[in-house]
Amino acid sequence: MNSINIAIRVDASSQIGTGHFMRNLTLANELSKRGAKVRFVSRHVPEYLQDMLFDKGYELRLIDSPANETKIDELPHSIWLGTSQHEDAQNTSLALSDRIWDWLVVDHYALDARWESQLRKTVKQILVIDDIADRLHDCDILLDQNYYIDMDTRYTGKVPPKCRLLLGPHYALLRDEFREWRQHIKPRSGLVKRILVFFGGVDADNYTGRAIDALAGLGINGLHVDVVIGAQHPYREEIELACKEHSFNCYVQIDLMAELMANADLAIGAGGSATWERCCLGLPTFVMCTADNQKQQVVDAASEGLLYAPEINDDFKNWIKLHVCALIDNISLRQLIYNNSLKAVDGSGVLRVIRNFGCHGINIRFATHEDSEKLFEWRNHQTVRTVSRNIEVISWEDHQQWFEKVLSSTDKHLLIGYRNGLPVGVVRFDSKDDEAEVSIYLVPGTKASGLGADLLQSAEQWFSTCYPEIRKILACVLGGNVRSNHLFLGAGYQVESTSYIKELARL
Repeated sequence: MNSINIAIRVDASSQIGTGHFMRNLTLANELSKRGAKVRFVSRHVPEYLQDMLFDKGYELRLIDSPANETKIDELPHSIWLGTSQHEDAQNTSLALSDRIWDWLVVDHYALDARWESQLRKTVKQILVIDDIADRLHDCDILLDQNYYIDMDTRYTGKVPPKCRLLLGPHYALLRDEFREWRQHIKPRSGLVKRILVFFGGVDADNYTGRAIDALAGLGINGLHVDVVIGAQHPYREEIELACKEHSFNCYVQIDLMAELMANADLAIGAGGSATWERCCLGLPTFVMCTADNQKQQVVDAASEGLLYAPEINDDFKNWIKLHVCALIDNISLRQLIYNNSLKAVDGSGVLRVIRNFGCHGINIRFATHEDSEKLFEWRNHQTVRTVSRNIEVISWEDHQQWFEKVLSSTDKHLLIGYRNGLPVGVVRFDSKDDEAEVSIYLVPGTKASGLGADLLQSAEQWFSTCYPEIRKILACVLGGNVRSNHLFLGAGYQVESTSYIKELARL
């Protein structure tokens, strides 16, 4: 299948922070795995982040800042852009003028519907990432990965009627490592022996340094403290010296965040994207709101029991000590946050988001006679048999008869999906009139997050293109097959009926 072209308009700076950039990098990584061609377009981005993009093989087009003073718009965050939306839209259009773009992702508080409407001439579809719902948008999809009490109504009247809304931490853009480490965490019901301190990649007001100072005065024997800062932290040297003095571990611009969160018993940090990373790993966190745009997010998440966020006191050092000790002593509160967090964020949000791009990186083809032996081996594998209607081992003779019958049929369509040249799964559609029943399984031993959903989506797209007369697809799942039930529900299938079976005991 042809790759799709996706552009991402995002900035990063000491004023903006790096959270917007990093979540888009996570999105780009997953899209790239599925064959998408990704280009970043930025006006402000530090060199070390530029290097990060180049190391990963992404294109970057830098927009020059205007040489003279220019008018900015009236949006609360317009200063972040440093120019008018009209000029930035012209610059962005020029940076994308060399090819056709299937999608444009926009993640910028200083851009609204006026900018997006100008880019309609350059791109086919637009996805906006927003957190604060303070302006109008002209987009096809809007993603807000945060939890808000009024989540379902925040964007009413602010997006087009047909815009798809992806709302809540169910769609949080988290890296693979958080899904992987989630499988290894243990219930956080014991003593607090390890605390993680992280206030984002910039932390211009040095909340990190103040937290170190407060923790150093706790005087708790055996307490380990891990401190993480970005490479461009304005107080980096002071923090490194303070950590050395107090025997704290200091990490600078690392890729071990999920591991550190998984191993910690308690965290201290800011709101923003890191909130959902900590929730994914069930890490109880003492959160301090470090930016105005985080206030509502933090308050609402705290009200849902996803974090601990008392109102900040002027006596900052003693305030931190008081509430850290309160969390250390309150095992029940930490256990509550742990349970609520794990329920709210499962780490698969980015996979849910990218399915809306129609980008799965899977090629579909008809099965042929040369595939018979492979399908015989796969179908008889225990992992496939246990979720099949017929759980018995199928003989080679029976398989051959079935296989020939399917290949010669006009209403049975046996398909094999490939990614990167390797088979990943089998899909069959049995059609009648304007309906078709689907069955699906992955090649045994194939492991990849969201692969089943990607295979199903690619097969549906292929089938609807080749057989446009089919209007409805049905799926029949065994009651105990939890994974398949989740797969079809997550793919938009609706439950129409429920069957009950009872085995009668023989007297």
